[in-house]
Amino acid sequence: MGTIKPIKIGLKKSNPPRKLTAPEMGKLWAIYMGNSMSNCILNYFLQHVEDQDIKKLVEHAKRLTEEFQSSVKEIFTKENVPIPHGFTEEDVNLGAPRLFADEFYVHYLKYASKAGLSIYSIAIPLMYREDVRNFLTYCMNSTMELVEEIKTILMNKSLIIAPPIIPAPEQVKIASTDYLSGFVGDVRPLHALEIAHLYDNIENNVTSKALIMSFSQVAKNEKVRDIFVKGKDITNKAVKRYIEKLHYENLPAPEFIDHLVTTSTFAPFSDKLMLFHKVDMFSMKIRAFGNSLAVNGRHDLALLYGRSLMNIANFVKDASNVLMENGWMEIPPEAVDRENLTSK
Repeated sequence: MGTIKPIKIGLKKSNPPRKLTAPEMGKLWAIYMGNSMSNCILNYFLQHVEDQDIKKLVEHAKRLTEEFQSSVKEIFTKENVPIPHGFTEEDVNLGAPRLFADEFYVHYLKYASKAGLSIYSIAIPLMYREDVRNFLTYCMNSTMELVEEIKTILMNKSLIIAPPIIPAPEQVKIASTDYLSGFVGDVRPLHALEIAHLYDNIENNVTSKALIMSFSQVAKNEKVRDIFVKGKDITNKAVKRYIEKLHYENLPAPEFIDHLVTTSTFAPFSDKLMLFHKVDMFSMKIRAFGNSLAVNGRHDLALLYGRSLMNIANFVKDASNVLMENGWMEIPPEAVDRENLTSK
């Protein structure tokens, strides 16, 4: 049986761009879908935002979503790749009452921007076609600029608790045999990387909890609403466990922002959009917990993240089933099913 040899990629200016690779096509597809959804959400935010600084931030983010979508559409059109349906004006009701306070928009944009950066950072090393590589690099740089703007507003308006500060070590330390312990005995303090990921996971999850709470208030489909209630419970329990780890070390943690969600029960978004959003963002959490485990050095934290991974995987499975039952799940470009390939 012969082996499949990889294609060697060379870029000659005189030649037309080669065909898209699977990673290029897949990542472009994901970028289009995510920004299609974000554009609907940001359009709704702009109907209610009053703070002028926050309004400029939302407008900036909206321009990027439109630009990213347009660029993917242009590449796909040239390559005869079908443009994803994504989300349209049918998935957002701009006349819906206010569901969020202005401050929530800033936290939301940081939450969504970090998800975008995660996609771009993983995609860029896999991109070889020049136009795609340049586009992904532009997405990364533009989103990083947006994050800096977000952080400036969060700090200037005192909307955030800064990450914990720990003293600089007096000397280099070498680990002893009980370094990984976290349950009994002489449990060492959290190290800087463990603190960083606990803080990051709390920050992400307090925004996720507020968002999924708002979705559970306005969802029309009973199954969708039940999924959101389940997700809210999972997130709430997880956040409390992460906060407990920092507080045990007398370190500050991000606060809940549930109060930034109004009591409106009038849906600004379709159930399809909201469920896709949470499947997408909960899937991102799986990656975040994987990163957390990679730098973790205590058994108790490994168990904590392992439990979260299992709960989130179950949530994504259940939510994906509801998406498929309703015909709401678009499939990314696939390889050829040669087992069932026959002449007609």
